[in-house]
Amino acid sequence: MLADAFLAAGGAPSAEEQSVIRAEFSEPEIAELGIGLALFHGFSKMLIALGLEPEQMNTTVLPTPGSQPAA
Repeated sequence: MLADAFLAAGGAPSAEEQSVIRAEFSEPEIAELGIGLALFHGFSKMLIALGLEPEQMNTTVLPTPGSQPAA
């Protein structure tokens, strides 16, 4: 759920999602998981931007916050 809420990039998780996340993880664990998710997400965006992803790799397009949607 934490990864889904993070990658949805629609802002902060809802109060319900936050309570579920806090029931599962401590504050330091949430911070560490968030940093890991940001790092992995950033590296995957760099890999795709550089055109280095394997051809057989499935990709999901998620907009970068602040980016304009493709016309």
